[in-house]
Amino acid sequence: MKKKASENEEYQRLLAGWKIPILTLDHKWHKLFVQMEPDRRLKELESKLNSLLKRQGKLNTEYKDIRKLKKKLMHGIVEMMNLEDNLSKKKTEESRRLIEDCNGKMAAYKQELDTLPEEIDACNRALMLRTMEVCYDVLQQNAKEIEESGKWINKTRIELKKAIVRKQEKELKNHELYSYLHDIFGAEITETFDARYHLPGDVYQAEQKQKAGKEKA
Repeated sequence: MKKKASENEEYQRLLAGWKIPILTLDHKWHKLFVQMEPDRRLKELESKLNSLLKRQGKLNTEYKDIRKLKKKLMHGIVEMMNLEDNLSKKKTEESRRLIEDCNGKMAAYKQELDTLPEEIDACNRALMLRTMEVCYDVLQQNAKEIEESGKWINKTRIELKKAIVRKQEKELKNHELYSYLHDIFGAEITETFDARYHLPGDVYQAEQKQKAGKEKA
């Protein structure tokens, strides 16, 4: 485990200057895992990164909405500056209170928005490293099986060639043997034994009958 952690730290250092695209936003990244078994650590990082991105998007939207509200409140205060009635004063005080609330929320949002990019990048890089680990595990396993399959194919190809030679030798031997029997004992006797010792495919009998037919003709 310590070795894996130190390796990850080394990779992080080497990749520090590289810009890594947000992986969960890349459809090609998702295609990497279509035919793979789900990886728990990878899924955890994916979920965390998506949550950070969602949080960032929500904060940006709310920050803009609050800024618009603040601008509207300030515009309202300016419009009521020359009014002295109690209602206008109350509205002005309420607007100032709301502006203070806006300032507080905007400051908190701004602080979180300033730290989120670094968190997103760190999580994205961790996801990249896990992606590489998972994919290269598959690549190595596939390469091993490809090598083993290649050896099996080569061995089988050699055995197949040997089997073909043996088959051809046996066929030639049977052709010669049957021909000698046919020539020595004649067609009638040989065909009598053909019926008793039925050969698979009747190849030799058929050839000899065809040959005998041609000779009679």
